[in-house]
Amino acid sequence: MYILKTEHSFDAAHFLAGYSGKCSNIHGHRWRVVAEVKSEELHSNGQLRGMVADFGDLKADLRAEADYFDHALIVEKSSLRAETMKALLSENFKVIETDFRTTAENFAKYFYDRMSARGYAVNRIEVYETPNNCASYADTEV
Repeated sequence: MYILKTEHSFDAAHFLAGYSGKCSNIHGHRWRVVAEVKSEELHSNGQLRGMVADFGDLKADLRAEADYFDHALIVEKSSLRAETMKALLSENFKVIETDFRTTAENFAKYFYDRMSARGYAVNRIEVYETPNNCASYADTEV
């Protein structure tokens, strides 16, 4: 099995609604996303001969997915009052609503799905909230 790995990071704020602890407050992270893609075989001809994928394409695609969240307040839908959302948006803050609770675990699954949708055979996605705390999502099907 061949594995390629690349990473990109973004800075964003979030909070965990319904959480009892300091993470219920708005706080920021330098989120680091590490993507691994896999292949049983290398391309046998053309420009990609001897490769799983073009690193330039892989890096650009992960960067595009991560940069979407850069310098934003990431909010789980319905976790803020409508008036609060309206006030934030009226100040032209970049607020992105997600369908999931904004945990590292859920971001790992999110990026796994997004990179898979771009055509990669994703092996694993790791999302670091801090340099020492990481969640990952991997396809465990045989």
